[in-house]
Amino acid sequence: MTVPQVRPDDLPSDDERVEAALRLLSGAPVELDVAAKRLSRGSGVYAWWADPLVLPDLPGPPNEHVPSLRMLYLGRATSLRGRILRNHLRRSGSSTLRRTLAGLLVAEEYRTTWTDRVVLVPEDEARLTAWMTAHLRLTWAEDPEPTTIEAELVRRLHPPLNVHGVDPEHRQAAVVAAKNAYNASSQPDQPAQAP
Repeated sequence: MTVPQVRPDDLPSDDERVEAALRLLSGAPVELDVAAKRLSRGSGVYAWWADPLVLPDLPGPPNEHVPSLRMLYLGRATSLRGRILRNHLRRSGSSTLRRTLAGLLVAEEYRTTWTDRVVLVPEDEARLTAWMTAHLRLTWAEDPEPTTIEAELVRRLHPPLNVHGVDPEHRQAAVVAAKNAYNASSQPDQPAQAP
């Protein structure tokens, strides 16, 4: 038995892929324990959602199916499962979302240290993961080339925690300031000065 070859003419256009991703991203967001069971290892785009009382000064587009939730952040991944579970829910060093949240949640007093970059101390990595699990929900859409559709999705949706690819008039000054404050919170050790 032979498997038919997929010809380039059979592939959906970028516009069709953007529309398909929009439909899936606008679906009902799921809790992170549910997402952990359903996420595939395939590539795609994903969106983080929260109640408007979470980071109330940063409005985002409401969810079509659950209007009490609004989009906070949109990203892409070569492995949805890996990106969400190993980066966004574990390590601030490899997650822009985690670094931004830590910078915005000043009242939580997250502590940082310097490795080869600014990272949360292990106890606060765990605290931030618990906070995310309690407050955030997730939607995603598989796509073979998420890089080609992510920019258009960000341009259309204006998620407040995204900085790159967002039109300047939609860029949130508080988010930029929080990212800068987080990045300045720890520095590499300086060698001791000779007397």
